[in-house]
Amino acid sequence: MNKKFLSLSKREKFVLSVFFLSLGMFIVEFFGIKGILFSVFLSLMTDLILYLILKEDIKKTFFYPVFILPFLYTLSFSLFYLLFPSRFISRILLTGIYSFGLYSLFLTQNIFAISSIRTINLLRSARIVSFVITIIILFFLTNVLFSMHISLFLVPVAIFLMVFILNFQSFWFYSLEKKDLKEITVYALLNSFCLTELSVVLAIWPVNSTIYSISLTGIFYSFSGLSHQWFEQRLFKGILWEYVWVGFLSILVLFLFSHWGI
Repeated sequence: MNKKFLSLSKREKFVLSVFFLSLGMFIVEFFGIKGILFSVFLSLMTDLILYLILKEDIKKTFFYPVFILPFLYTLSFSLFYLLFPSRFISRILLTGIYSFGLYSLFLTQNIFAISSIRTINLLRSARIVSFVITIIILFFLTNVLFSMHISLFLVPVAIFLMVFILNFQSFWFYSLEKKDLKEITVYALLNSFCLTELSVVLAIWPVNSTIYSISLTGIFYSFSGLSHQWFEQRLFKGILWEYVWVGFLSILVLFLFSHWGI
């Protein structure tokens, strides 16, 4: 079985891996409260499988950021999955979405792994797909976090860690050079502090978890998107206003759906 798997092409390995991980995602709800532990296990398996497939491509490279998004994607999706009603149709739909996203993510991480060795034309497309998945992950994680009604003091800490990790890996893929780690870390920290301050306000704002997540994710999109354009030296006026409008709409949604008590 192991020899047959090794003889497969990389794309075939991705398809087979996504199939088995999707089966795990489908049954996660049957574990009840233990589903959280199974979610962590499934996330670790996602990284392990990806490592086994890419290990020849990531030798002698700073490969760690490649495994951040696959782990968080599976973790966020499985935890968000537990919030949904236990219906067969919803499980099928969510599992299908997860499968498509995971396969796309595997392909993009493969591109990043290869790009650290040689130039590849698909790098820009991979960055776009990766950023979209990053946005989805943050939305799911903040939704789960807010739904748990944890201590007000723990929310900013959790948000800071999530945003920093997501920003770090996202910024890294615009450089892929180990010498830029310091600059990337500084940018990730600055963005994370800004989002953390916003999360403190949103934690006491009278909105439900979905609006909370939409607003925070929208601001994250604006901050991180502008940083990406800065790294690419494409921070033109038209692009700047695009991100400003997204940030404005995120704040507008927050105010429109607020429920202030009298």
